[in-house]
This record gives sequence, C-alpha cells and structure tokens, in this order.
Amino acid sequence: MKDTRNERELLWKLIRNIKFAMFTTRDGNGHLHSRPMTTQNQGIEADEGLWFFMSKSGDPVKELKADPIVNLVYADPSEDTYVSVSGTAAMLEDGAKKKQLWNKLAEAWFPGGPTDPDLALVQVQIVQASYWDVKESKLVQLYEMAKAAVTGKPPVDLGEHGEVRMR
Repeated sequence: MKDTRNERELLWKLIRNIKFAMFTTRDGNGHLHSRPMTTQNQGIEADEGLWFFMSKSGDPVKELKADPIVNLVYADPSEDTYVSVSGTAAMLEDGAKKKQLWNKLAEAWFPGGPTDPDLALVQVQIVQASYWDVKESKLVQLYEMAKAAVTGKPPVDLGEHGEVRMR
C-alpha cells in the first residue's frame, strides 16, 4: 500500500483555511450539481477522507447513494489557491465520528446535535487532487500577463500546479 503521508500533508496545507468546498454530485439525469459544504476535518488522517455533515433527506445524500463519484472544489482567490478533489463518497453511521467532528456551526443545521436523526455523516475518500497555488504578488502577475499579451508567449512560472494521488 502506498504511503500517502506527504500527499495528505500538502493537500491539507492547501485547503485547511478554506471554509467551504463546492461539493459536486451527479443527479439521476446525469446533470452535475454543486453546493457549498463545510469540511469538518481537523486534518487529513490515514483514512484519506474528507468529512461532511449533510441532511439524510437532502438531494446530495440521495445523489451520492446513486452515484458515489464526487468532486470537491476549494478556492481562496485572496491567496490564489485553487484545489479540485476527486473521490468516492459514502454515508456512514458512526456515532463516535459524529461526536468527534461535532461543532457549534453544525448545530445551526442539526439542532438535535450529533444524534440528530437527520444528520448524515459523509466521508469522501480522496482519489486524486489537482491544485494551483500562485505565490507571486498581484503586481507580478499583472506584469507577466501584460508581457505575455505583448510578446504572444503565455506567462510561465506564475506559481505551482500539481497533482496529488492517493490511490
């Protein structure tokens, strides 16, 4: 089995300060639907999962039961950090994990707490992630884009682009 510790650490470094992910599922007609969801993790552990609370009666849970392949998009334009995560989602009945991840924000949606009958615990097993992480200042970026417009040559070295594979 592949040791993915470095990949998990890099991915967590990129997304840990991004409050919401756009969680994309596919409906019965094959159309993609995205909605903002809060990642509940405090880190990415060896289970290589990203954890979410959802409503058992909501469309996202129904859709991922029919087609578990999902995509998560994290974006922080102020830091020029963008991450797209592909994975497989499943709803799990794990009372201990619900309690471990529980927080005050979740209580706004699920007033019954971690034992709320409508609370679904969803784990996304990460398969791979692509990321774009620009380190250059806005001024440098604008200069490089202007230079590219004049020279006709696309800008290079405006940051890091890479892929993280978990499986």
